[in-house]
Amino acid sequence: MSRQLDNCSIRDVVMTIPRVWELIRSFKCECESRGWKVSEHEDWVKAGSEYHNFLWARSVRPAALKKIVEEHKCAIKQGISYQVVDVAYTAWLFSEAPSEELLHIVVENPELSKRTAIYDLSWAYSKKPLCLKLNQTDSSVFQEFENFLEKKWGVEFKPVQSLLTKKV
Repeated sequence: MSRQLDNCSIRDVVMTIPRVWELIRSFKCECESRGWKVSEHEDWVKAGSEYHNFLWARSVRPAALKKIVEEHKCAIKQGISYQVVDVAYTAWLFSEAPSEELLHIVVENPELSKRTAIYDLSWAYSKKPLCLKLNQTDSSVFQEFENFLEKKWGVEFKPVQSLLTKKV
């Protein structure tokens, strides 16, 4: 049974984006349909031989982000034990706007930029279908994540680089 919307076009309807953990869970279902391996308990996707890790937070200290990204390791549960694997790419999903200092750490380090994506979902959670992104990786999983957010949730992406103030 379909519902009619009185005096309202579909563009006037604001989709409520689910919480980050629900987004990732839903996205992992999409990944499985593409033949990519996903974890039931952790937030990673394995496409080919590469692990793509999703980390979500309200905020994180710049030094902590840098250390985690430089280590590029992830614990993968296998049965009752864990295996530490190399992570090819890490995406940070923020429900609150990340600091400019944090963004500069990634932008100014080409090695980190190739492996790290940052998605600022704070606008999307304040009822505006917008996500500021910093993604200079060639991760097919992160590209598919962006497509997923655009198609399923109507999220529009804007590059965060244009908003950063230049350091003098």
